[in-house]
This record gives sequence, C-alpha cells and structure tokens, in this order.
Amino acid sequence: MIIPELPAYLTSLGGADYKGLIIALFTLSAGLSRPFSGKLADKIGRIPVMMIGASVCFVVGMLYPLLSFVGGFLFLRFAHGFSTGFTPTGASAYVADIVPYQKRGQAMGLFSLFGSMGMAAGPAIGGWLATLFPIATVFYVSAFTAIFSILILLRLKETLPNKEKISWTMLRLKKEEIIEKRVLVPAGILFLCCFSFGVVLTIIPDFSTHLGIENKGLFFGVFTLSSLGIRLLAGKTSDRYGRIPVMRAASATLVCAMVLIALAETKFALLGSGVLFGCAVGMYSPTTAAWVVDLSLDQYRGRALATMYIFLEAGIGIGALVSGFLFANSPENFRLVFLTSAGFAGLAFVSLLFVSRQKS
Repeated sequence: MIIPELPAYLTSLGGADYKGLIIALFTLSAGLSRPFSGKLADKIGRIPVMMIGASVCFVVGMLYPLLSFVGGFLFLRFAHGFSTGFTPTGASAYVADIVPYQKRGQAMGLFSLFGSMGMAAGPAIGGWLATLFPIATVFYVSAFTAIFSILILLRLKETLPNKEKISWTMLRLKKEEIIEKRVLVPAGILFLCCFSFGVVLTIIPDFSTHLGIENKGLFFGVFTLSSLGIRLLAGKTSDRYGRIPVMRAASATLVCAMVLIALAETKFALLGSGVLFGCAVGMYSPTTAAWVVDLSLDQYRGRALATMYIFLEAGIGIGALVSGFLFANSPENFRLVFLTSAGFAGLAFVSLLFVSRQKS
C-alpha cells in the first residue's frame, strides 16, 4: 500500500539520494531474519511466526508518521522488513503442511493468488488515498490492515505436530541452520528473477511520473492483476508437467517484459509491459515455492522455505541498490536500468537450460 508513495515521501524529507535504500533496507532485514523465522517455524510452530510478522507490520506502520526525518524513516524501513521475514515463511510452510503432494503447485498458486490480490489492491488504494489525504493517512491505514491478519491467525489451528516452547537457545544458529542446501538451485533461479522485481519497486514510481502518470501505484495494480489468473494455471501446469518447463517460460517472459518496459515511451506502453511482467511473476512465484517444497525434508520445511525467501530478498534488495545507483536521479538512465534487469532474467533462462527436468 505504501511503496508507490515512498520515493516521493523520502524526497520530501530531503533524502532523494537514498531512494535505493527504500527497498534495500527492507529486504536486508527480511533476509537477515529468514534463518530465524525458518528455525522457529520448525520449532515453535507456523502460527506464532506469522503472528510476529503481522505485529511488526502494525507497530512500524503506526511509527512512520512519527519518525518523519531521513534517519528515522530509513530505520523504520529496516525494521519493517522483519514483518516480511516472518509472515511468508510461516504462511507458506502452513500451506505446504495442509495440501496433498500431487496438488502442491496448485495450492501454492492459490496461496500466491491471494498475496497478489493484496499487492494489487494495496498500491492502487495507497495511491488513491495519497491523492486525497496526507501521507500519514496512508501509513495508518496500512498499519490497521495488519490487525485483520492477526484476527485471522487467532482462529487457525497449528499444523506443526510436536511444538517446542520458545527459548533463547533457538536464536542461536548453527552454520547448517542458515541455508538449506537441498534447495539452492531453485533459490538461485529465484534470485535472478527477483532482481527485476527490485528494479520495478524502486524505479517504476519515478518512471511513471516521467511518463505523466499521476497515480504511481497504477503500474503495480496492473501487473499484479495480470498475475492473478496465471498463478493458478502455472501451479497446476507444474504439477502435471514439472517445475522446470514452467520456470523456463517464466524467465523468458520476464526478459521480454523488461525489454518492453525499457522501450516504453507512453502510459499505455508501460502498462502493457506491466501485464507481461505480471504474467512472468505469476508463473515463477508459485512454481518456485512448489519446487522448493519438493526438494525439502518435512522436518526442515521451514528452513527450506526460509532459504528461498533469503534469495528472493537478496534479489530484490540487490536489484533495488543497483537500480538506484544506475538511475542516479537521471531520466536518461531509465533504459539502462531496465535492460540490466533483463540481462539478469536472461541469465536465469540460460541457467534453467542446464537444469535437468524435474516432474513432481
């Protein structure tokens, strides 16, 4: 909800040179918290981990209007990342626990579908609210949406069979508890694909303004809406034909989308490219999650999914940092930024050509 307005908000605080940190700090803290959320999900349960993430989202959202200076804002972006570091890890492990193996891709597609609906509605509503009310209103509304998540979690039944009581020793990580080596291949492919996502989150708001689009959340609404239906189709297709073919199609589509965004010179060209970008995201998101669960052991499912999210956040964060550096608040650099991200997606496609086909 708040992402499309953050670059302009940071600029108003005098921090225009730090736009790349908006996403980078968020993804850094999310990535750092993943090994802990993965271990805790396998120890104390999926629901407590989700509850931690939702609570952080509420508290930080309420603090944005209060810490209205560059340092305070950047601190909150770092703190906000812990919400993403915990909630998706617990939620995806919960889904994997309750669905049969042969419908895993379809279930992950449905799971990501609802996530996309939130991502579609959030930026569009946030952009609309920002045209009517002060930015503080957008922050408060985003915070109170987390309350609904908490209320839902209170009614769910835990799926972890043998829960342990939380203790400080659980926060000590052994080297083998940080990364689940079994899932490094799909996680690495996801990193290359998510580089483009970091670029889009960081640069599209400024690019939208450059093309004369008033609602900076419009592109986000278009691409997430376009990803909705294809998520179910991609998940079901990967259940039938395997994860690799779907991932190849996704990465090829992503290359095309980023090239078209780079060439866009009108509002409709950008939004049309957004449709293609959404299709790519809609294919690789549920398929990668299902692929990771395929390769993981049941007792380390939380760790495996946390590893996937670490690479996801690394891709988004590095994409945000690199794009902010390449852009340097200079409109003539837009094309360079988007073509660079197309190169990363192309590397994902080439890598998948050397991965043996795995049918679940």
